[in-house]
Amino acid sequence: MKFGICNEIFQGWELEATMAFAAKTGYQGVEIAPFTISKYVTEISKKQRQQIRNSAERNQIEISGIHWVLVQADGMYLNHSDVAVRERSANYFCELVQFCSDLGGKIIVVGSPKQRNIMEGATKEQAWDWARETFTPSVRRAEEQGVTICFEPLAPTETNFINTAAEAIQFADQFHSRNFKIILDVKAMSCESRPIPQIIRESWPHFAYFHANDKNLKGPGFGDVDFRPIAAALKEVGYDGYVSVEVFKFEEGPEAIATRSLEYLKKVF
Repeated sequence: MKFGICNEIFQGWELEATMAFAAKTGYQGVEIAPFTISKYVTEISKKQRQQIRNSAERNQIEISGIHWVLVQADGMYLNHSDVAVRERSANYFCELVQFCSDLGGKIIVVGSPKQRNIMEGATKEQAWDWARETFTPSVRRAEEQGVTICFEPLAPTETNFINTAAEAIQFADQFHSRNFKIILDVKAMSCESRPIPQIIRESWPHFAYFHANDKNLKGPGFGDVDFRPIAAALKEVGYDGYVSVEVFKFEEGPEAIATRSLEYLKKVF
């Protein structure tokens, strides 16, 4: 397994400085939130993309992928009742695949709780079909580019569409593609009724990425979640991808979050 960290933790930092600090601390990868660069990835030029890729190479760190992909990307919605919105969103997901590939990334994490809630007047079945329709073109593009789209089950407090790993797997299976999987996130799994190690075992090999955090919205080791059985379950199933630190409360500051999270992960893994 490799350890990564999300760049939005480093609020106000240049991406070059983030990569340098992450590499120096001992991370092997950085996960990029596109909104930290531009509102829409279509506004990020080929030159900028190459510069970001070059920066990662200079700092001897990988760009594991991208996440928070619809933050500030106004007008996008996975399962909107308006076909025009779905078409626009489908095209944008194709652009996200290309952006990820241009950076050298391999994973796109799709959470986007506010852009996937079942709309008023729509049924769960309609929302499901519309979301499948939205993703279909980008799945084909992902297969061409060697990128994997990972759909994220999220807690009912965040969204009313796909709340468990089992549901997410059922959704992903429709595409019959190695390039559409799910992601497991410790914070999200903490809201399920099943123990996290059990979810991991029952979800393999359908997940291709893993977010490390605590149910208190801080980093691994900053709360009550014990990562030792989580690490054991990941090893047991043979997962060898990224364990990426993603947090939502930044008060300790990026240096402390990054350093303490990695120290804890290395200890338990």
